Amino acid sequence: MKNSLLIFGAFVLLGTWLPKQAEAQVAARDTADLTNNFYDNETVMPLPMVTLSVDGEIANPGVVDFSKLPIHSVIVKETKLNPDGSNTFEGAYRYDGYSLFDILNKVKLQKKNGKDFAPIIDLYIEVSNDKGEKVILSWGELYYPNNLQNIIIANAVMRIVPSKTMELWPLPETSKLVVPLDLLTARNISNPSKITIRSIDATFKVQKGLSPMFSESFKLTAENGKEVVIKEISKELSKITYHSIFYGRGRGIHSTTPFTGYVLKEVMEPYYTLAKENIQHGLFVFAGFDGYRVAMTYAELFNRNDQAEFLLLNDQSDKDGGCFKIFPACDFFSDRAVKSLKEVRFERR
Repeated sequence: MKNSLLIFGAFVLLGTWLPKQAEAQVAARDTADLTNNFYDNETVMPLPMVTLSVDGEIANPGVVDFSKLPIHSVIVKETKLNPDGSNTFEGAYRYDGYSLFDILNKVKLQKKNGKDFAPIIDLYIEVSNDKGEKVILSWGELYYPNNLQNIIIANAVMRIVPSKTMELWPLPETSKLVVPLDLLTARNISNPSKITIRSIDATFKVQKGLSPMFSESFKLTAENGKEVVIKEISKELSKITYHSIFYGRGRGIHSTTPFTGYVLKEVMEPYYTLAKENIQHGLFVFAGFDGYRVAMTYAELFNRNDQAEFLLLNDQSDKDGGCFKIFPACDFFSDRAVKSLKEVRFERR
């Protein structure tokens, strides 16, 4: 009787330590491959989670109640970046879990720079764990992309096994942050326990409604700290055209005309190295002549796997918004499109 009470007490105590989670949504395993779904053929394994807290520039910090959140599924080809610049494929997986979109959906933002700059496109978040690991994501990656709900904290995993080789990829043993659009998955850290919301620590003179507006060049802070002035684009680079429905969160439809420009990461590539530290911690601030600024992570600019690139437009004839502009092809809204680009700052957070 005493042993039974001790065991019951241990389970009760354990329940107070674990975060509340939604009831598991277990899909039937299609072992005979009877359906067209490639992502339900193997056993789904649970991943134990830890308590997750949210703080930073918000009015309602606290612990996340996962029991009120829906489960989302994402598919990932995890690949590690090695110190020598090469990479190692680690496995293909389906992860189930809770999206950062849902987790942060009801936080009440209190931007510390809100009086100077009200738009929220200069926000970013830090996701950290108790091992001291930390990665950053821009607010744009969470709430502005064409495909929502795709960044999750996983509480279950399934191998995606090749039908011919039958390779069984190693399974993680704990919960993890999963960023499916990363080519090299350095931001997929284990056991995330804290999310901190911040605004970029940069000051620019705001001249709202400035017109006409033109910037013939822009200043760029390279990874080594040196400042570079970009006035012309290398003739070795080629332009590409994206057909787009250009739609803003506030003003709605702007245009349906194509955008032609240079792939932004190709213009900036000579000044930044592909490194784990940059993928995890690198943060850019792109600012226009009027003080409008946006946050963008190194990872979403240089480490995409969806080929939805940011473009740098060079339009000398546009005397009200030119000559350099940023077009965010990966975003649903146009809000991270910067006109009359004046400055690009870089730091590791």
